Parts: sequence; C-alpha cells; structure tokens
Amino acid sequence: MRKFPEPISNLVAAFARLPGVGPKTALRYVFYLLSQPTFDLEVMARALTQLTERIKTCPHCFTFTEQAPCEICQDPKRNASLLCVVEEARDISTIEATGIYQGLYHVLGGTLNPIEGITQDTIRYRQLRQRIESHSNITEIILALSPTTHGETTILFLQKSLAPLGRSMTRLARGLPLGATLEFADEVTLADALKGRKSL
Repeated sequence: MRKFPEPISNLVAAFARLPGVGPKTALRYVFYLLSQPTFDLEVMARALTQLTERIKTCPHCFTFTEQAPCEICQDPKRNASLLCVVEEARDISTIEATGIYQGLYHVLGGTLNPIEGITQDTIRYRQLRQRIESHSNITEIILALSPTTHGETTILFLQKSLAPLGRSMTRLARGLPLGATLEFADEVTLADALKGRKSL
C-alpha cells in the first residue's frame, strides 16, 4: 500500500481494527469520508465522542446504558425471578424485540475460548455467580447463548459450575440452527426458542 498522509493512515488503521474490515475496505471508508461535507464529518465525530462521554456499563447486568442501573434493571415490572444470561449486550435488544421475555439479564461479555485466552476469569462468570448467590429470588437461569461450539462449551461449564446453587437452569430450544448467532436471528425464531426452552 502506498504511503498516505498521516491523518489518512491513522484513520485507515483505526477502521481496520473493526470486525470484518480489512486495510482495503478501511481505505475505501476513509476516501468516502473525505468526499463528504465537513458538517457531516463533525456530526459523526460528535457521535463517536458521545460514546465515551455518555455511555456506561450497568453495574447489575453489564449492558451499555446512559443511566446506571439501566432501564431494565430499574423496571419494577420485570420478573426478578428470571435471569437470562447472554454473550453480548447487543443480544439483549434482540431478545427484547420478541416481546416474550420479561425477566432480567446478565451479560457475560463473551464465551469460553481457551485457545484465544478467553477463560472463566475473562468473562463475567464470577459476577454471575455472586449475583445468583446474593439474590435468592432468582429461581430460573436461562442460558441464552448462541449455539456455536464456544457457546455450547460455555453452557456446559455454566450448567456444571452453577448446579450446586440449586436453581432451575434452562437453555434456548433448538429453534436456532447450529453455528448461528443471536444477533442475526429473526424475532419469530428467537421467540419460539424462548418459548420452547428446556431444563438442563
């Protein structure tokens, strides 16, 4: 790749860090932005700055929110006896779109993948266990992880390690195909999976 002015090179490097974006795609993004009006670029820059200024992590469920705790954790109408464990914060909006689930959430922040250094210490397993131990009103833990190899490994780990706490554990029904992620599941499939969850 030929040498570009430093501001272009820096932004290409920043875009290339995004998932699924290689150097050529990053360069295409930068040249597109260079063709846009300054006002549009300033709006985008402000939006990026607001991510760090206004978005925080909920201390209870670990989703991203403007207020802490988040709206779901604060809602007295939610069923506090149900705790749905998801991989990432974006999975919450996917489940909420079904309109079926009315309980609370816990964001693990990933799934177990020892090859890449993701262990029980790097996901929010400790916080999950502490939450369950300190809230006796939690009667069912729904393991809503994607049915991938790493998701299945994490489900088995959670099933075994949380079993001594004596709570009912369920998982999403097999309405989701193996290898799929919650992010791309349609609402109907996900709603069926939630309705048909089964005990472990």
